[in-house]
Amino acid sequence: MRTRPTLNSATRVLSGLLAVAAALPAAAQEAPATTQEAPAAAEPPAQPAPDTTVPSTAPPGLLGDIIVTAQKREQRLQDVPVSITALPGRQIEELKITDLRSIQSYVPNLAVLNSGVNPVVYIRGFGSGPNNVAFDQEVSVYLDGIYGGRGAQFSAPFFDLERMEVLRGPQGALFGRNTAAGAISLVSAKPGQTFEGYASAGWDFEREGWDATAVVSGPLSDTFGARLAVKVIRQQGYIKNLFDGDDDPQLRDDLARLTLMWRPVDGVDITAKGEYGRHLLKGGVSVSGSLTQRTNFDLVGDERYISDNYAGSGQSERSGIKTYNGALTANVEIGTHTLTAIAGYSHFTTERLSAYDERNPDGTIAPNNSNARFANTFPEDFTQWSGEIRLASPTKQFLEYVVGAYYDTSDYELHQDTFYRQIAGTITGHQATDFKQDSDAYSFYGQGTLNFTDALRLIAGLRYSHTAKTGDFTSYNVSGTPLNVIGADQRDSLNEDYWDPSATLQVDLSRDVMLYATYGRGSKSGGFVSNTYGVTAAGFQFRPERSTNYEAGIKSTWLNGRATINLSVFRTTFDDLQQSAYDPDRRTFFTRNAAKARSSGAELELQLVPADSLSVTASLAYLDAKFLDYPGAPCLAYETLAQCNSADPASIAAHNIKGLPLLFAPEWSGNVGARHQLELGDYRLVTGANAQFRSDYFVADGYSPIWGQQDGWVKLDARIQFGPASDRWNVALIGRNLTDKKTVGAAVRFPASISGTARSINTMDEYRSLSLQGTVRF
Repeated sequence: MRTRPTLNSATRVLSGLLAVAAALPAAAQEAPATTQEAPAAAEPPAQPAPDTTVPSTAPPGLLGDIIVTAQKREQRLQDVPVSITALPGRQIEELKITDLRSIQSYVPNLAVLNSGVNPVVYIRGFGSGPNNVAFDQEVSVYLDGIYGGRGAQFSAPFFDLERMEVLRGPQGALFGRNTAAGAISLVSAKPGQTFEGYASAGWDFEREGWDATAVVSGPLSDTFGARLAVKVIRQQGYIKNLFDGDDDPQLRDDLARLTLMWRPVDGVDITAKGEYGRHLLKGGVSVSGSLTQRTNFDLVGDERYISDNYAGSGQSERSGIKTYNGALTANVEIGTHTLTAIAGYSHFTTERLSAYDERNPDGTIAPNNSNARFANTFPEDFTQWSGEIRLASPTKQFLEYVVGAYYDTSDYELHQDTFYRQIAGTITGHQATDFKQDSDAYSFYGQGTLNFTDALRLIAGLRYSHTAKTGDFTSYNVSGTPLNVIGADQRDSLNEDYWDPSATLQVDLSRDVMLYATYGRGSKSGGFVSNTYGVTAAGFQFRPERSTNYEAGIKSTWLNGRATINLSVFRTTFDDLQQSAYDPDRRTFFTRNAAKARSSGAELELQLVPADSLSVTASLAYLDAKFLDYPGAPCLAYETLAQCNSADPASIAAHNIKGLPLLFAPEWSGNVGARHQLELGDYRLVTGANAQFRSDYFVADGYSPIWGQQDGWVKLDARIQFGPASDRWNVALIGRNLTDKKTVGAAVRFPASISGTARSINTMDEYRSLSLQGTVRF
């Protein structure tokens, strides 16, 4: 078994964390509320990681205003008629949110699939699966206004953020294509008006490794400022590899960002940002399971076995990415209007060898590497240049508007190596594919607000987008006996046009209660099959998909500013939904358009300050996400050959799984948390806890109720922090997933045809983390 702190000592520490967290309401005392100054988008905060975006003049105990830019201009979160969750920088830091996977515990109806360096984001049940590597995303990520339509694009620079905004529902009118299910906006911290900085370092007892962050920021002259942020992580993993004794996956991160801001004259600011990221995981998180009975991963999930030279590849298991991102943003006041121009550059390369736990379902190790017969690599190379210009009118007018234009061009290359040995006893060899795609896209958009009265307004938006792509695909045998069909080379192109409208009616019932009703459409561009052997001309290209959303909601503030309650209800329908699934029997991927799918549900978010020293947050989401029609769907794990035969095209064509739920879409999800602040003379003790929960959901294409379904779960996080009231330094003990709940992120069936023993391969979510962290601010 892997070496960890002794069970008794770990239990005492964790029990103490939970006991303090549970005692928060009883311990509530009259202490100042934690408020910081609200940053504006054009004037970033002085703090390197602001606690929350609230006015410094807010009385103790009141919830402050979170400022967001979800509609391309600064607004209070409570004034935005969009289902949106915003996390300020200090909260991101305290919760140890380090990547997209970390945020799903705190955002309703959000799921992030752990897929190495290519995380796949799902909002309200919709997301682009990982099987067609070249898929554009259903949910795009924007970093400082730069579009990222690929999961790997902004996976590294998740540090020193000012805030994060998660917008649920189609965002086509303002954000553009590939936001058919939603969008995530990351805003990095920028230089302030005073010299400041902080250094933070921590040791993770479970990961047996360290992380360190350093930030320095301030003015270099009256008009020029700079901010430099650096982060390094060196940690072991949480699943012991019985082959070499290492704990997988070993994390190696190096991140750096330099931001320069120039204000040459009043009404003009120019920001330049460059960043580098290297994210490397040595080893993986796959664990074998049974196909015939439920596997208890709490018992068998701590170990795996991955040999070197896996499947004869001559390579070690890994998943890594290097990113280079740059942005140049200028804001110029022209009379009462503001002109914004953004130029962006984004480049990444990835490396990945997918290996799979060689143990049998009973935990024994198969002899002669008989369970290590099949492996893939997927190195990628991507470069994107983009530009956007927009004009925003002044506010508090009868007509307010934002108009703009956008363009991007990108080049993408994907290479696939397939290594195999002793398949069907004798077939050993190496095959490969190469895929290249060139893409150009431009769009024009506008959104206008008609303020009929101070309490009634109509918001309408429209975006026209054009996308052109060219794709080339080739497959070939490198050595040995061919395993997969080597088809003809494929080349194709597409030209697509989209119109994405939106309309919102917003009514203020009072200063503190707002109602809204929204209609919106979103688009995701079509594309090409990137990594499927034997693809034909008819199956090489897939169509674009469209989403239509109807939503109504209420945002309200109560108890004289001590509580907010936000509720939204929605129905989103997708036409031509793009789907990709893996068929292990044929060792190939299905990529096609499902006819139609729909998700309906509700999202409730609550914030409460019952005492000046105590805050409580909670969210609850209900989701009913299912296929309305899906002809040509892959066969299900529990079906017989008479019901569905994946080797028979006619059988597949007649196969329809309408009515089945979408993957990674629990019916119920949410979280509840509390944070307490206790003044101890010149010192301060801050404690907090958060519980996240999900009902059961499917994690495998085959929809097996045995190995393809994750049971519902509850995970607990907690934090205890001590330091002076001045916040010049602090020491914190931080626990995530304290009860060490072991859950499956995704699963696939490995038949005996490609493995010595038929079994399920399960990609595991992160296990418990317990770290001690110290921070010094200056």
